[in-house]
Amino acid sequence: MSKKALKLGAASILALGAGAAVVSKKNKRDEQRKATKDIQERAHKEFRNTERGKYTKNSKGIYYSNGNYEAFARPEKPEGVDDKSAYIVGSGLGALAAACFLVRDGQMKGENIHILEAMDIAGGACDGINDPTRGYVMRGGREMENHFECLWDLFRSIPSIETPGVSVLDEYYWLNKHDPNYSLCRATINRGEDAHTDGKFNLSQKGCMEIMKLFFTKDEDLYDKTIEDFFDKEVFDSDFWLYWRTMFAFENWHSALEMKLYIQRFIHHIGGLPDFSALKFTKYNQYESLILPMQKYLEDAGVEFRFNTRVDNVIFDFRDGKKIAKTIECTVKGETKSIDLTENDLVFVTNGSCTEGTIYGDHTHAPVGNAEVRTSGCWSLWKNIAAQDSSFGHPEKFCGDISKSNWESATVTTSDEKIISYIKKICKRDPRTGNVVTGGIVSCKDSSWLLSWTINRQGQFKEQKKDEVCVWVYSLFTDVDGDYIKKPMKECTGEEITAEWLYHLGVPVEEIDELAKNQCNTTPTMMPFITAFFMPRRKGDRPDVIPDGCVNFAFLGQFAETPRDTIFTTEYSVRTAMEAVYGLLGVDRGVPEVWGSVYDVRDLLDSSVKLMDGKSPLEIDLGPLNGIKKVILKKIKGTVIEKVLKDHDVIKDYMKY
Repeated sequence: MSKKALKLGAASILALGAGAAVVSKKNKRDEQRKATKDIQERAHKEFRNTERGKYTKNSKGIYYSNGNYEAFARPEKPEGVDDKSAYIVGSGLGALAAACFLVRDGQMKGENIHILEAMDIAGGACDGINDPTRGYVMRGGREMENHFECLWDLFRSIPSIETPGVSVLDEYYWLNKHDPNYSLCRATINRGEDAHTDGKFNLSQKGCMEIMKLFFTKDEDLYDKTIEDFFDKEVFDSDFWLYWRTMFAFENWHSALEMKLYIQRFIHHIGGLPDFSALKFTKYNQYESLILPMQKYLEDAGVEFRFNTRVDNVIFDFRDGKKIAKTIECTVKGETKSIDLTENDLVFVTNGSCTEGTIYGDHTHAPVGNAEVRTSGCWSLWKNIAAQDSSFGHPEKFCGDISKSNWESATVTTSDEKIISYIKKICKRDPRTGNVVTGGIVSCKDSSWLLSWTINRQGQFKEQKKDEVCVWVYSLFTDVDGDYIKKPMKECTGEEITAEWLYHLGVPVEEIDELAKNQCNTTPTMMPFITAFFMPRRKGDRPDVIPDGCVNFAFLGQFAETPRDTIFTTEYSVRTAMEAVYGLLGVDRGVPEVWGSVYDVRDLLDSSVKLMDGKSPLEIDLGPLNGIKKVILKKIKGTVIEKVLKDHDVIKDYMKY
């Protein structure tokens, strides 16, 4: 064959290929247009200019609502509730909330509700105790805000155990009105010097764009992705990331999906990040302020608490498309027992736990080796349940790598005037007044452990002595050497952790060892799964609160799936409890929807200005987005949308920046 023929043949093949590509592209475009048209036609067909059906329950037996009408309403007694009973596995916040909703809204007899707890005390992760062998112990603290809709819905009904005639919400509301929370020093550097973050985020334009891109990315495009897949040093080197990671305990390798949900959920509080003015705290530790009032409320209602009862499995019967919990297998004081169930026996299981397997040290012992480990069997229980059906989730996604889900905290108790003088210098308040002290964590910006510490209102414990101050210390990096103590935090005794903290307070080096040894008592707690819920995940890894097909079973807590809300919050635990009870029992009352600030143009504009440290979006070089902006402006030109944007008072207000 001649060269000319070869060239002609090659040209023909290329032309055919190009033609095929054009056809393929056209077919794809036609398919997309058809799909869009189908969606529009379906929406048009389903549209009704009426509110009929607005409160129709979904497949889980619940509906979402907002406003005072639903929030203040008392539901009717569910049909058949007197013939039903409930078994609640665990006694953390979610479990106790489920019991409270069964009593209050489900109007179930208290004696028909049974709480099965592996430990000898209620509370789960909401702890706070004076351990006679160790001293005061707080594994963590709970940050709360105005729009924890389900939490406040619950606590308006829980009587205070301190003040007769008022609710827990009442006393909490009054406390935070009289003594509002805010920080006067968010971060330190150079051993106790104010880092002068001064409320600024110090984000570059590129960093702002990275956050914006994550904000608008579809959930499914974030499955199994990490934060570092979306952010680089433009964000990671900013004060925004210092605030964010230390406040919420995010690591670079954690879930990008969860990061996005947090930004969207708390967009109305971006301005309160630098000084914690967005937050509110309880008077005492969360065990005494939240758990004990709930426990008394339930005991007064006749609810049964079965302590030292570890649930090992829930056996299901699968038939006719239904998933029916038939047997609870448990261990009671070392003896294997079982509880037979009918469809009228409702089962609520707290699957997974952020504080499972906590290792306790003390002032002279690190949480390693022969240290005490407390387990409740939450992870093994979830694994046993999940093995029976894929809709019950995938626990291994969360508990499979403790090197990425652990951090350590410690409770330091001191009454030493010298140490307290350094505290006063940093937080600019006297910790013994009973009012707000640090207002949130103080992060040591140049700490190799990334150590943070906080002092909440004192006393944090009702029995605490007047001159004692309880300090909570935690570090995100537990496997690197300290700046004063040249060993990883996870290998340190309470005394050594105290010395590292005193070093970052600015205490003279020659005084640190004596003060740490003789003037403090410190209890360290290593928590292998404390941020397990931040591990990268995808849809289905966390089971639905009520898995499809379940007629008498629901999950509770941080590892159950509910739309739009964010884990590692008290609100999430209470929300899952409300959904579980309302769905299984048929309570005809709306679950308050997650606060909708992500849909509020005022909050979106406000947060964008604050993220850019007061600059107007108009001053930012949007680069490639300018092309998109031009297309949008061209599309709306001459329409009512353009007029609304030009005339809207809110838009005008922000143009002044």
